[in-house]
This record gives sequence, structure tokens and C-alpha cells, in this order.
Amino acid sequence: MYEWLGQCRRLLESDGGGVSAERRPAGWRDDSPTGPTISYQPLERVIATSGVIQTLLDEYELHRRSERGKEETGWVLLGWREEREAVVRATIPAGAGREAGEAHVRFSSTVQAAATRFVRQSDRRLTMLGVVHTHPGSLRHPSDGDYRGDIEWVGQLRGREGVFGIGTAEQRQKSDEKIIAQPRPNVTARAALCFSWYSLRAGDRNYRRIPLEIVDGPDLALPLRSAWEMLEDHAAPIERLAFQQARLRFDVVPKGLMLTLPLAEGPVLQVLMTKEGVRYLLVDGGEAWSADCHDQRVDRGVYHLLANWASQEDT
Repeated sequence: MYEWLGQCRRLLESDGGGVSAERRPAGWRDDSPTGPTISYQPLERVIATSGVIQTLLDEYELHRRSERGKEETGWVLLGWREEREAVVRATIPAGAGREAGEAHVRFSSTVQAAATRFVRQSDRRLTMLGVVHTHPGSLRHPSDGDYRGDIEWVGQLRGREGVFGIGTAEQRQKSDEKIIAQPRPNVTARAALCFSWYSLRAGDRNYRRIPLEIVDGPDLALPLRSAWEMLEDHAAPIERLAFQQARLRFDVVPKGLMLTLPLAEGPVLQVLMTKEGVRYLLVDGGEAWSADCHDQRVDRGVYHLLANWASQEDT
């Protein structure tokens, strides 16, 4: 995780500030500062949208049924850091390329960075708030190993404090499998699945339990799940290209991912990434046609086209 934060430092250091009224989820209490500067205090609660909680529970259940179900898995939490609250708006999964076992999970840092970039296109104030990961058995509290890792990087977060969730699967009394319950302020459960919530500040000697409230709202990263395979295949070149081209945007389309790069003059360059491969398109005046490039590494393909166009202009 420390590696991921290092790679995403330029994203985490973007402008902060309060949360505008149109971006607040239903149920939001209007008691947070709206100015550009926030004096961060120790977290008093976590607010998570219903979509975020639903995603965590659904994907944890699918993970347990998969061939890798005995391994740990996890998610990065993105949202708004307010003075005394953390508002979780998006979940970024560890991904198929994660390194994991029964006692650890290491996220794919490049994929996490690209996914974070995608989500932040709609709201630049979204930042990393913390991490959720699962434990085999019923250990609901972060382990000593979790602490040794988390205390190394938590000071880089806004407010120098992070939110942590521990997922467990336990034998529980019969209940409606669709109902999400909160048997304790820091526990969210559905049937056998349970998430316990904690915070950790830089310098703390242990985690502390923190209450979580659920409000209506989506998981802003959920649309990316349908194109996750494409993102994992192309994350590294996407990141390189995005770092060098500030106007680059990427979107989920029915068959995969689409990169869009407005050019200084002339058409818009688009790169379509699907299971069938990579296609380069030029769009001008509502018309689109294929560019003469077949490079499957998108950053190299884009610069190949740009170089060709530049050489043609010089002749």
C-alpha cells in the first residue's frame, strides 16, 4: 500500500475543500466547513453511501465463492475528508492482479492509480480515505501485521488518519440475506458477512473503533467494474499517457474503455480498448474513421500517430 500511495501522491495532493451541496449524498448533515482550508480533527464517524456498502458485501460474497476464495482480498476507499468525518463514495478493488494469500493481500498499485484517476474525473476532491481487507475466520480486528504496514503510510493521508474495514465471514443466526444490519455502531453485516470499522492516526499505538453511518448514494467506481479487465491489461500505458497528457480522459463504453485526447488542431484522437484489441480513431465534425495504427500498447500507439502527423505537417 505504501507503494500505491507513492505512485498516487500527485493525485492525493490535489485541491481539497468542503463538499458542495449538489455533491452531498442524501442524508448529509450540513455541518461541515465549505471553505478551501480544513483544520482536520480526529475522525468522529465514517459516512458511507449505500452503494459502497452494497459493493463491498456483493464482491466479498463473490470472492468467497471463487477459486481464490480462501485468500484475503481488499478495496481502496475513496471519498471526501471533512473536519471530523470521512465520507466514502467509491471502492477500488484489489483486482485480479493482486498478490494474496491466507494472511496478506498486496494491491496492484498501477491499476489502483489508474482507477483512482478515472473516478476523480468527476470530482477532483475525492481522495484516498483508507483500506478494507478481509480476514480468514472471525478475526474482526486488524492484526499486528496490519498495524506494522498501515502505520508506515497512514500519515500521508489528509488529516494523517485513515479508515480501515475488516471483512469476516461468520456463522450467524438465520436472517434475511438481503438485509444490511448494524448490530454495533462500528459493525456492518449481511447474513454471514461482516465488516468492522476502525481508524488509525499517525503515531497511534493501536486502531480505535469508529461508528459508520449509511446514507443513500452510489458507488462512484461501480461503472468501472464492467471494464476492469481492460483497465488491468492497459493500466501502465494509460498511467504514463495520462501523466504526460493533461487533457486525456477515459470512459467506460459498452465493449471496454475509451481514451479521448483532444488535439491542438484538427480532430479528436480516441483509443478504444476491448477484448478484441486496441483501435485508434479520429473524430472530426461528428464523423469517425480508423487511424493507421495497430500498436497494442496505447501510449506508444498515440505517440506514433502524433509523430506521424507532425512529420506530415513539416512536408
